[in-house]
Amino acid sequence: MNTEETADTGEFLLPRSRQANERLHALIPGGAHTYAKGDDQYPENLAPVISHGRGAHVWDIDGNRYIEYGSGLRSVSLGHAHPRVIEAVRRELDRGSNFVRPSIVEVEAAERFLATVPTAEMVKFAKNGSDATTAAVRLARAATGRPRVALCADHPFFSVDDWFIGTTPMSAGIPAATTELTVAFPYGDLAATEELLTRYQDEIACLVLEPATHTEPPPGYLAGLRELADRHGCVLIFDEMITGLRWSEAGAQGLYGVVPDLSTFGKALGNGFAVSALAGRRDLMERGGLRHSHDRVFLLSTTHGAETHSLAAAMAVQTTYVEEGITAQLHALGRRLAAGVREAAAAMGVGDHIVVRGRASNLVFATLDENRQPSQQYRTLFLRRLLAGGVLAPSFVVSSALDDADIDRTIDVVAQACAVYRKALDAADPTPWLAGRPVKLVFRRLA
Repeated sequence: MNTEETADTGEFLLPRSRQANERLHALIPGGAHTYAKGDDQYPENLAPVISHGRGAHVWDIDGNRYIEYGSGLRSVSLGHAHPRVIEAVRRELDRGSNFVRPSIVEVEAAERFLATVPTAEMVKFAKNGSDATTAAVRLARAATGRPRVALCADHPFFSVDDWFIGTTPMSAGIPAATTELTVAFPYGDLAATEELLTRYQDEIACLVLEPATHTEPPPGYLAGLRELADRHGCVLIFDEMITGLRWSEAGAQGLYGVVPDLSTFGKALGNGFAVSALAGRRDLMERGGLRHSHDRVFLLSTTHGAETHSLAAAMAVQTTYVEEGITAQLHALGRRLAAGVREAAAAMGVGDHIVVRGRASNLVFATLDENRQPSQQYRTLFLRRLLAGGVLAPSFVVSSALDDADIDRTIDVVAQACAVYRKALDAADPTPWLAGRPVKLVFRRLA
């Protein structure tokens, strides 16, 4: 690593990145355009600012190379600058990116998407997941005439809009009257969800959830939600931002065989290019169109929602997934990584404290303290050691650009980190290994 070493712990500093972070904070609230990318999510003075990436590797402006996981908040699943995607994007850039009328690329992209996700009948593209998911909620409210939204309390994020953010600790600026229209149900508990629907009989417009995340849905759960939604006359919305493509090419609905009324896709859809999608039943989606007799729904109307190069990226991504079996590759890589990390942690006596969870294509890790409780201090220690070894891993979410050597190197670095973790557990105090404040939670009331 091309870094300045500290004399006491052998840890490293990132002088250019530190200066760049100060510039970022001076001009951009939070120092990043996504809170999950903020430097508060990394050890103090150890948040690399990226210069460029290729495949599964990124380089920071201090000249260090890292094996990267969770690339682009799970969006870059094929690796950075994937040749097939870049070729498609460049081809459209030479033809113009935005016009006063729809481009032929828009219908081609819609056809490609609906062929990949055959459970949907119509699709509309946007630039981010928040807009797509909020549009789904608006459609549900219009179609049912009901005001309330029921969201899954166990899933961390659905939208930047008031109906969701008002339920988080970062609710400043959101009227209480808006938040009161959002209620919550627990994942995997059909009885609790039915009780909620009964309590607010004829008031709940939709059930919004990620169909799967860090745990598999209990047997019959998604089908049970489908039945509850039908019986209570509400719309079932699957947020497939993460599960789309990673669970199967058609997302979780394609894997588990339960069809929602509406679903939203993004992240992996563009391999880092800005594109998201709202898809679903024709009778619902057409409420945002011109061929119906109902009151019009202002669904998604965005200047840049159909940029030709982003739609070309999405088409190239879907074609690559299908033709090259990318989803299977992600699962194979994830299984190999998870097994290696678990073995390394167990060998160092910290197998009960560094816990790998989730589907193989979407792995996360928990850092637990002496009492096996989640700990931001221990997370800080673990991240510091990973960074020192050249692994940038806020999660262990893989991309298909990783190879066996990357996985092996990652497992070696994890083993070294586990050795330090064991020392901290034995001392019952990780503080000497933090070199600064602990990393912080994204959703918190005060900065």
